[in-house]
Amino acid sequence: MSFDDAGSVGPLAVTMGDPAGIGGDILLAAWTQRREATLPPFFAIDAPERLSALADLLGLDIPIRTISSPDETKSVFPDALPVLPQPLVIPAEPGSLDGRNAPSVIASLKRALAYTLSGDAAGIVTNPIHKQMLYSEGFEHPGHTEFLAEATGGTPVMMLSCPGLRVVPVTIHIPLADVPDQLTSELIVSRGRTLAAALEHDFGLAHPRIAVAALNPHAGENGALGLEEEQIIAPAVQMLRDVGINATGPFPADTMFHAEARRGYDAVLAMYHDQALIPLKTIDFDNGVNTTLGLPIVRTSPDHGTACDIAGTGKANPNSFIAALRQASAIAAHRAIAP
Repeated sequence: MSFDDAGSVGPLAVTMGDPAGIGGDILLAAWTQRREATLPPFFAIDAPERLSALADLLGLDIPIRTISSPDETKSVFPDALPVLPQPLVIPAEPGSLDGRNAPSVIASLKRALAYTLSGDAAGIVTNPIHKQMLYSEGFEHPGHTEFLAEATGGTPVMMLSCPGLRVVPVTIHIPLADVPDQLTSELIVSRGRTLAAALEHDFGLAHPRIAVAALNPHAGENGALGLEEEQIIAPAVQMLRDVGINATGPFPADTMFHAEARRGYDAVLAMYHDQALIPLKTIDFDNGVNTTLGLPIVRTSPDHGTACDIAGTGKANPNSFIAALRQASAIAAHRAIAP
């Protein structure tokens, strides 16, 4: 694929994220790798003066070009970083969180959504936010995912991926002690159906294979170590199979993620957050991508936080952001040709 081919589905909108975090660092670093990494064209919705000052701080010779429309992205991108201006409330300092800039962060996200819904952008890549900073200014959603779901009417499912592994946690940000009470056959089936549809339409897999993890050690050992497998998970697997989805399991989680096992499926339904994320981050910590399935728009994000402690130091690794750009563009391309 040539550099020009990488942008065949339209530019991607990149949100500001928290301006005190590493979002700007990884955005700038990614642009410097645009040719060697064959990246799809993207534009930032950000404060041009912030990015210019940050580039100087990082010692990067990056021309910042202000644009007035996403349509200008492809012509600008080879020679300069295209930026749709989003003013800050106050100047941002790397590493110093300040809730007064929350309105700018929220506005960047809303504009990215508007451009994507209108078709001016092929998808959104969200830079990390500091949720507490947004809450202090009245942001009423737990995070990006919930905001985008409410705005688009979608039913979001979080998928984490890296080369060689895709995982969807059925339960997400709840205490481990609450997982058994929250886990239901209906929830597993709902996540499984969304995952199967996305694997087909967003990733081009004609007959996706989904492996379903057990909750308890040894898959419950016939009830000796827990009844969730017999009463909840196995029935859910059968329900998925009954609607034509190639789901198998439940399998003991401790034997699902080695190299040979991973060759037997296209994605895993895990029962809780760490069961999904520990293997993924162990296999490839730097290239993980968070993709929101079940939305009418494309949205990906690097699988890390704001990392304010290293913002502006040049230590931030852009690989996860680069992987998120590639994944968003690939999903948009699959959707463009899907029946």
